[in-house]
Amino acid sequence: MCSDAGPRTKRDELHGEAVSAGTCREHLNAIGRELARHLISNCTNEGALVVEAFTSSDHTLAMAAGAGRRALACVPYYPLARYIGAQLRATLTEQELAKVGLRPCRPDQMHLGMADHLGQVDLVIAAPPPYEIGGCVAKEAADRDCPACRADLWMLGREHLSGFLSSAWRVLRPGGHLAVITTARYQDDGRLSDPTPQVIRSARAVGLRYSQHVIAVRVPVEGDTLYVQATSESLAQLRDIRSRALPPAARVHADVSIFSKPSRVKGLSRRGVRR
Repeated sequence: MCSDAGPRTKRDELHGEAVSAGTCREHLNAIGRELARHLISNCTNEGALVVEAFTSSDHTLAMAAGAGRRALACVPYYPLARYIGAQLRATLTEQELAKVGLRPCRPDQMHLGMADHLGQVDLVIAAPPPYEIGGCVAKEAADRDCPACRADLWMLGREHLSGFLSSAWRVLRPGGHLAVITTARYQDDGRLSDPTPQVIRSARAVGLRYSQHVIAVRVPVEGDTLYVQATSESLAQLRDIRSRALPPAARVHADVSIFSKPSRVKGLSRRGVRR
């Protein structure tokens, strides 16, 4: 259960107001606070190093710092890095700020931007955008006021999923984990596209082991009822019940694929000593 709609503290309220002023709903919810907290608390111990790729908000960095972890994020687009940095400075303490950082590297070049941490990362978290995993971002559909949307347009066509997965393998320590968050989407032709199988095949191809598939419910649940609040965009898409066109889709969950780097790779033990 990873809904961000639970009780909010005063600090959360200030954080939410600051973020909502500039980030669209799509990118704000790519990795929500609760999903980031679940992954960090279940996959790492205190003092661990967490890395985020395809960064679109400050959620992962903020949750990692609050949980006593260190965290770095790949943000190659300067306007987005400046925006995320402002959110972090507005919500984190000085001690927490010392635990986080931004690196100006693309996800497929993460091993270069984080060369000082090769083989030391405990957890990599990533929510690849649609154009990375079988979809396409239409330029006219982007929210021009959202720095993450502008970053998507700037990054379009510059990355490859296999390159990111290979880079993640290089920065992870033996036994470290990779969490990839995806969501099935309807394509323009009405077909439902699920990128999870492609992600699993590509991750296995670079040597990562597929460990677990987790369903992350992102809306509040009470009993057997899911509380889904329609956005203005969804309401605008409502059609006549007699229409054969597909109704608007409500995203209530995300698929989280968990991978691990083997403790021994090509004859090397956990300490890197050839056996």
